[in-house]
Amino acid sequence: MDNSPLSALFINCTLKRSPEPSNTQGLIDSCVAVMEGAGVATETIRLVDHDVATGVWPDMTEHGWPHDEWPGIQAKVLASNILVLAGPIWLGDNSSVMKRCIERLYANSQLLNDRQQYTYYGRAGGCLITGNEDGIKHCAMNVLYSLQHLGYTIPPQADAGWIGAVGPGPSYLDPGSGGPENDFTNRNTTFMTWNLIHMARILRSAGGIPAHGNQPTAWDEGQRFGWENPEYRR
Repeated sequence: MDNSPLSALFINCTLKRSPEPSNTQGLIDSCVAVMEGAGVATETIRLVDHDVATGVWPDMTEHGWPHDEWPGIQAKVLASNILVLAGPIWLGDNSSVMKRCIERLYANSQLLNDRQQYTYYGRAGGCLITGNEDGIKHCAMNVLYSLQHLGYTIPPQADAGWIGAVGPGPSYLDPGSGGPENDFTNRNTTFMTWNLIHMARILRSAGGIPAHGNQPTAWDEGQRFGWENPEYRR
C-alpha cells in the first residue's frame, strides 16, 4: 500500500496578480492549514501570474501561441491526489480565469491513464468561492460539474465559500468583514477539506476507480456496459 503523504494542488483563479492581496487566497489558506495539519502536502498556483494561453489543446504553442505555461501546471495537476479550484464571483459567475483553467483541464481530459481510463480518474476535486454578492452555489455547481465530467471524484460537501452583503462592501480579508471569523464558512471549509482527504485516501487505497465499463478501449472493443460479463449481471 502507498503510505506516502497525499498531495493537494490549489489553483487560485483570482484576477489579481501577485503581490496584490487576494481574498480568495485568504480562504485557500484556511483550507491549506487543515490539510497540512493532516499531513497533506500542498501547493498553490495563482494562475494569472502565469502565461497561460487560451484554448482547448494540451500545448497551445502547437496551435499558434508564442508562449504557454499550462503544460507545466498540468504536470502538477496530474501529480496531485486532490485538486481544489478557487476563485471569486464576478457578475454572479465564475471569473474568466476560472473558465480558462477549466478549459485547459478539459484539453487533457481525452488522455488515458495506465488502466486505460481517462486521465483524471482516481483523484478528488473540490472548490472554494469568494465574493461580496450572491452566487456561491451557482459558481460551485459549475466548477464541481466540470470536475466530475472530466473524471474527478467529488465527495460530499466538496465546496465552501464566503460572501458579504449584496452590493459594494468589504471583501473576505478586509478589516471588519467578518469573513475569517464566519462560523458557517469555517465549518463548511473544514467539512470540505476533510471530505477531500477522506476521498483521496479511499481512492488510493482502492487503487482508483474500478477499471470496468469506463474504458474507451473497452467500448471500442464492443464490451458495451459489461452486460456480457456474468459478474456484472447482479
